Amino acid sequence: MRVPSVNEPSRLPPAVDAELRTVDRRAGRIGYYVAGNGPPLLLLHSINAAGSVAEVAPVFDRYRDSHRVYAPDLPGFGQSDRSDRNYTPRLYTDAVHDLLDVIAEDAGDGSFDALALSLGAEFLARAAAEAPERFRSVALVTPTGFSRGSDKLREPEGSTREMPLLSAILEFPLWRRALYRGLVRPGSIRYFLKRTWGSDRIDETMAAYADRTTHRPGAENAPYAFLSGRLFSKDIRRVYEKLEMPVWLAHGTRGDFRDFSCADWTADRDNWSVTAYDTGALPFFEVPDSFFRDYLEFLQQAHGPDSD
Repeated sequence: MRVPSVNEPSRLPPAVDAELRTVDRRAGRIGYYVAGNGPPLLLLHSINAAGSVAEVAPVFDRYRDSHRVYAPDLPGFGQSDRSDRNYTPRLYTDAVHDLLDVIAEDAGDGSFDALALSLGAEFLARAAAEAPERFRSVALVTPTGFSRGSDKLREPEGSTREMPLLSAILEFPLWRRALYRGLVRPGSIRYFLKRTWGSDRIDETMAAYADRTTHRPGAENAPYAFLSGRLFSKDIRRVYEKLEMPVWLAHGTRGDFRDFSCADWTADRDNWSVTAYDTGALPFFEVPDSFFRDYLEFLQQAHGPDSD
């Protein structure tokens, strides 16, 4: 039986019910979903052992009726290239730029709305700081870079929080695969999702997809870069502070990702707004009506009442 390569589109089922396309540019081959008509909206999932577009599926499904929605599987995940290469913040930021080029070619030049989850928010913010003219608004859902001590993340561009010793341990050939297999056992996936939700009421459809996507060839490559700290930037506070377009920060107050104690500086920025929900890290799964009402209000305030 032929074994699929990490360099070809994975034979995964789709994460959302939409057309699946591919693009191969600065960040390599990226699979992305597209559906709907209207103003373009770019969605970015988070980075973890089981990242995929399935994490933002409720947002995709909600806005496909009013927007032209684009959602890529980021490098190393889902339908994208999972080869053993150097996964860095630059690679992921380039992936965002690649999708912005795709949107411009598909929907026409202009500025677009974008929403990113967790660590994906750092890559979206960096792309927005580098090309602000391409963004109408930026929504950051449970973004990294706002927890206690993050006000110190002002080091030179390109510096990361990688722990070289941990990286060497994770990547040691003798146990590299075995460690990953333990990390993505169904029980392990459910354990981490419960900590993300801050409760046992996780989304079972997303859990099932996480189990499938983590067992494809090359699935361990990007997660090991994540676990080593290599994908977390040490200059991200300066990047966030550069953003001048309307920015919405939405986060939950339960689970492992509830510390936003260093987000108070945004109160002094007219273009930033913050909303907290009594949920885990993915409020659009738990309180979709409230989340989408607030996101609509944000879009309307940023761009006028014609924003759906």
